[in-house]
Amino acid sequence: MDIKQIQDLIRFVSKAGVNEVSIEQENFKITIKTNQAPTIVNATIPTAQPVVSAAPTAIPAAAASVAEPVAAAAAAVSAAADTSNYITIKSPMIGTFYRSAGPDKPLFVNVGDEIKAGTVVCIIEAMKLFNEIESEVSGRIVKVLVDNSSPVEYDQPLFLVEPV
Repeated sequence: MDIKQIQDLIRFVSKAGVNEVSIEQENFKITIKTNQAPTIVNATIPTAQPVVSAAPTAIPAAAASVAEPVAAAAAAVSAAADTSNYITIKSPMIGTFYRSAGPDKPLFVNVGDEIKAGTVVCIIEAMKLFNEIESEVSGRIVKVLVDNSSPVEYDQPLFLVEPV
């Protein structure tokens, strides 16, 4: 599976309301878990031929702790909602948000930095893969909405950008 297929699968899982999805292929295995109410769905995707199923499971304590940063980011976005002229850069996937390529490396962007479309603004680690996230807009970074090394959800706001 490539990253686009994984992103599509994440979108499907979030919209379908399933609690857990597991796919196994010859050299690849992926499990996506959410903390939504349990639902049972059986489906077959022609290319991968997986069975998608959800079973009632308890939400692990780690998943509950993920909700806190998400709620904090949502509060930050609602506080910034009065500035409707800003563009939001959102997370294209679930993973861990990093503002730099390493602990000893400089931050990709800071508040006040001018960026152009294609500028790398952060890295999101998903399944031990480090994905550079590029801006799709040009402008000036107004606010960073997520703390470094924090878990992020699909479509979670990461940055506010004032278009130029």
